[in-house]
Formats: sequence, C-alpha cells, structure tokens
Amino acid sequence: MAGSKAAPVPSHSGERKEPSPEGLQHLTERQRSWEEETLRPALKKSPERSDRWENLSWVPIERLYTPVNSKRSAQRLGFPGQYPYTRGVHSTMYKGRVWSMRMFAGFGTPEDTNRRFHYLLKHGESGLSIAFDDPTLYGLDADHRESAGEVGKCGVNVSSVDDMGRLLKGIPLEQVTTSMTINAPASIIWAMYIATAEAHGTPMSKLGGTTQNDILKEYIAQKEFLFPPRPALRLVTDTVEFATQHLPRWNPISVSGYHIREAGSTAVQELAFTLADGFTYVEQAKLRGLDVDEFAPRISFFFNSHNDFFEEIAKFRAARRIWASRMRERYGARKERSWWMRFHTQTAGCSCTAQQPELNIVRTTVQALAGVLGGTQSLHTNSYDEALQLPTEDAVRIALRTQQILAEETGVTDWIDPFGGSYYMEWLTDRMEEEANHYFDQIDAMGGVVAGIERGFFQREIQEASFRFQRQVESGERKIVGVNAYKVDEQLQVPPLRITEEARRAQTARLQRLRRSRDARRYEGAIDRLKKVAATESGNTMPPILEAVKAKATLGEIVLALQEVYGPYRERAMY
Repeated sequence: MAGSKAAPVPSHSGERKEPSPEGLQHLTERQRSWEEETLRPALKKSPERSDRWENLSWVPIERLYTPVNSKRSAQRLGFPGQYPYTRGVHSTMYKGRVWSMRMFAGFGTPEDTNRRFHYLLKHGESGLSIAFDDPTLYGLDADHRESAGEVGKCGVNVSSVDDMGRLLKGIPLEQVTTSMTINAPASIIWAMYIATAEAHGTPMSKLGGTTQNDILKEYIAQKEFLFPPRPALRLVTDTVEFATQHLPRWNPISVSGYHIREAGSTAVQELAFTLADGFTYVEQAKLRGLDVDEFAPRISFFFNSHNDFFEEIAKFRAARRIWASRMRERYGARKERSWWMRFHTQTAGCSCTAQQPELNIVRTTVQALAGVLGGTQSLHTNSYDEALQLPTEDAVRIALRTQQILAEETGVTDWIDPFGGSYYMEWLTDRMEEEANHYFDQIDAMGGVVAGIERGFFQREIQEASFRFQRQVESGERKIVGVNAYKVDEQLQVPPLRITEEARRAQTARLQRLRRSRDARRYEGAIDRLKKVAATESGNTMPPILEAVKAKATLGEIVLALQEVYGPYRERAMY
C-alpha cells in the first residue's frame, strides 16, 4: 500500500439495520414453515418449469431471497455519493442529470461519418463516439495492400491528420466531448485529434473526451494489437502521464470489459478481468512516479449490458464497490474522485440476432434499462440491424429514441438505485464481488495480468465459457427467441446500408497527395526523433508522436517506426 494515509470512510448512519441473530433464526423457521405448508402442496399441483435455475454466469439461483441471504449487505450498502459507492457515485444520480447519450458511429470516408455526427447531434445526442474501421484499428493506412476490402466497412477510415480534420469539420470540440474506440494505435489517433483541435484554435487543455486505449483487453479478447504487451503497456502509460500534465479534461483510458464480454466471457469474468486490467494501469502509472490522485479520477470504464437483467445491475454495483475499496486500501488514493468508478455502457451486440432482427429493439431496451438501473454515466444502444450491417439512419434513430424514452417517459430517473436493499440484488452483488475476488487471487498468484496473458489464462477462460454457452444454445437448453425458439420462416426486411470501395479509392488518392506535398525533411526528422525516444526507458512518446502527425506522417508510417523499435507481436496459439 502507498505511503499516504487513507482518508476515513464516511459514516453510514441511517441505513437499514442488520437483523439480529434471533430475528434471522425466527425468519429461517418461518421460511421452513412456508416451504412445508404452502410451497410443497403448490409444487405437487403445479411443478416448477425446471429443477435447476442459474444466471448467465452459471451462478445457482434460489427460488426465494430473504434477509438471511443478504445479511452482510446492510453494513456495506451505504448511500449514493458515499464510499463504497454501491448505490452510485453521485448523490443525486439522474435526478440531477441524466446519462450522456453517446451513439457509436463511423463508416466510409471521414466526410460520410462527419455527416452522421451532425445528424446525431441534431437529433439529441450529447457526445460523439467514433468507430474506426479495421485498417485504422490495426494501424494500416488505407492504401496498404492488407486494407483492401476493409476501408470504411466497419467504421470510419483515418490515415492522417488531414483525415481527422475532415472527420471533425464543423464540430465545436471545446463544447462536445468525444469518445474514441481505438487501442493499439490510440496515442497516434489521439495526437491527430489534438493537432486538429489546435489547428482550429482549441488548445489541448480545453479538450474533453476519452480514448479507449485499453491494450490489455486486446490481448485478452479483441486481438487488435501491434506490439508486444510490455512496450504496448508503456505507450499507454505515456498517454496517462501526458494527459495528467496537459489535458485535465481528458480520460486517457477507458478500461473495457465490453469486448471481453463480446468474446464470450461471463458477466463475472467481464467484471474481474476488466478491473484487473484497471489495477494494472494504476500500478504502471504509480511506477512512473505519478500521484494516484492526479490520474485516477480520469480513468473510466466501459461495460457490456447483456440479457440477464438482475445480473447486469449487480455487476455494475459490485464493480463500483470493488474499485473504490482497492483504490483506497491498496493504492492509497486519498481523494473521493479517485475512488469513483465512472463507466460507459453499451448494450450487447453479441446478443443481437440476424433472425427476426426487429426483436433486437426489445433486447436493447431491456439491456439499456439494466445499465440505467445499474448507474451508468453514459450509454450506447445498439441498432436493431446490428447483426447484419452498420446501422442505417432510421435504425440508429430508433436506438437513440429508446434511450430518450427511458429518460423521459418511464420514471426510472426519479429514483436512485431503486433495487438497493432488495434481498436478491444485495445477495447477487455480494456474490459477484466474491467471484471477482477469486479471480483476482488467481491473477496475482500467476504474477499479474501481463503474465496471465503470456500464459494464455484469460484466453482459455473465455474460450471455455463461450463454448459452454454455445453448446447450451445448440442443445436447446438455453433459449434464444427467433434462433432456437419461436422461429418464423420469413425474408429479412432490413433496409441495406452499402459501403462501396469508393472510400478506399478516395482515401488512397488523398494519401498519395499528402506524401507528395509534405515537407520531407520535417517528416523524416520527426520519425527519427520518435524512434529515439521509443528506444529509451524514460522518455514519453507522446510529444514526438504529436510532432510526427503535425509533420504529416501517416498512421501506418508511425506504427512501422514504433515496430522497428519494439518489434511486432504474434500470439501463441491456445487450446
């Protein structure tokens, strides 16, 4: 534990009282009587639908929960805005301000996505969320041979600082916060964003937003990595240091459980692996010499919200409590904002089906409601055509309207943590925390997250969970409406959104013009300085990366320069 003395825990006077041992014993006897006199005759007359009940993490579920099950929770529940933040990080939650409605968007050329951004802002979106295409995520320029067929298909293509300028044209960057889902080349794309803002008169100190920048989960789940884990982790720490020094409104990391869940993990695995990644980033920044209270308040999180309604709410509540406890007790954070877990939620893309796609509107609504009742700070709702294509304007508008209906018509914003004190919810929150702590012990025993990645621990855990779930679906044990239950034989009626190869042709022509017109000496000098800093153990790579993008170095060129220093990375096959 760090040397600073931890702040005292705020008192929780006024919360519900824990039942006395005598009261619990009396309640246990009453439950036995109920089971004998009421339940047993009812089961003889009408048996339950199954003799085994479990949630999506295969945690066994009892038929009834009472204070006997949640007897530990009374002391740990607390109040909203107070440690350990089980009930939310803000004392008024949505009664003061609703969550940010941040729809993930990106396709085609920068101009195509710029038009979509303006469309979403016009229809009530409150923040931008940029989806990049696969070439950009893999650090490839649009004219690279491996980019063929992929430019602009699953996100927007950005190969240069000029592309970033086209993407953000007409967007008031000092007023709108921007989230960028970019990981391995995050420092490069972030530098392009900063350079674009500065070119339009907005200093970096006034920029607000988030770079996902969670490289650890790439090795664990999404597999979009460019360098070996240890130097890649150094690049992330460089961005944390740079943001701490120069961008007070920017969140340099959004630790992402979303992709872990999309890869097939359980909710418990998503919770544990995501927080373990977050702890690793904290440890690396502290090793760099940064004060935990200077950077921790701007580490944010990104979670999936899946179909098991109560499990998802419990996951969010447990996550806040675990993070607060670890930050205060293990890492010596003294400021309350360092204890806060603030997170974005996206509904589960992997739960959306190509069969009867209109049913995805219902799935997304339930998942979004779980995110809201779990206390999310921002939310993306997937479009109903998620399993088929990038969303059309109509589909994305319905997804945004789903959030607006939840916020304006349902009354769920009128209450803070309405499930707080529920016997089942408190038991399940405690159980999620216990299961996560079990994983933390395993990870610590093997030497931490990077060691676990190198041994294939996380990959195997997710593979086994994914296989088990798929086997249950194929056997019919687990029902998916429209897939293995309640099927219909109808043609899909989804308006297509087609991305042609025109995006690649346009981006290639632009790159050729950029390389011909840039100052070659300035470009070569910037790349050389970047490689020299990257080869040191103490220098920060962000200033030379920023210099390189201003010298019109492309994304792919900067990645190649760093790979000359760090080498590429090939994952060992795991079975």
